[in-house]
Amino acid sequence: MSAVALFFHCGDPDARVDAIQTAAHSVAAGELVVLPTDTVYGLGADAFDAVAVAELLRTKGRGRDMPVPVLVGSWTTIDGLVSAVDSRTRLLVEAFWPGALTLVVRHAQSLTWDLGDARGTVALRMPLHPVAIELLEQTGPMAVSSANRSGRPAAQTAAEAQEQLGEDVAVYLEDGPAAGGVASTIVDVTGARPRILRVGGVTEDALREVVPDIVGAGAEANQGRT
Repeated sequence: MSAVALFFHCGDPDARVDAIQTAAHSVAAGELVVLPTDTVYGLGADAFDAVAVAELLRTKGRGRDMPVPVLVGSWTTIDGLVSAVDSRTRLLVEAFWPGALTLVVRHAQSLTWDLGDARGTVALRMPLHPVAIELLEQTGPMAVSSANRSGRPAAQTAAEAQEQLGEDVAVYLEDGPAAGGVASTIVDVTGARPRILRVGGVTEDALREVVPDIVGAGAEANQGRT
């Protein structure tokens, strides 16, 4: 990691351009960045850099048994990451991306990444936040988890993240308090029917309007997931 973390305020358009470029360079160099999303602030790394992802897990204090989700910058990115996108998955993407919906999918076998012990799956989301999208457009898919040490509250600002993560992070992108403040809803689409693993920013009723036969959240659906 960098000896001194860089902190940018993205509210100023000119500063934002420099901030995004600096953060993208840090990601390409295998470093960690903190970025705003529409849910909470995220701690991110290049999804295809196994060393950087391992550093992300170390910084959070998490093990490989809790794989890191991946953020993407467009709808079409999912087609390059997944072996096949069925009709229900496509409907969910079109209805809720960008937004607070994470989809657990089976990733393409050709992908050379290591996000933890994901057993052939990956959790994908497209965030509804301009700074995040602009960064993802430059970096490509990023492994992103909530910007906090394990067991502590998810950061609602980059300043809160810096208080927890310090100089383990190369670049902090500040854009005010997280608008949502609530984690994303997680839906597993690897089975015959989509299954809700966690209800967050997208309600079960909203999901059911798009996919009526979705399996609701419950004790069985939540087993093994956090």
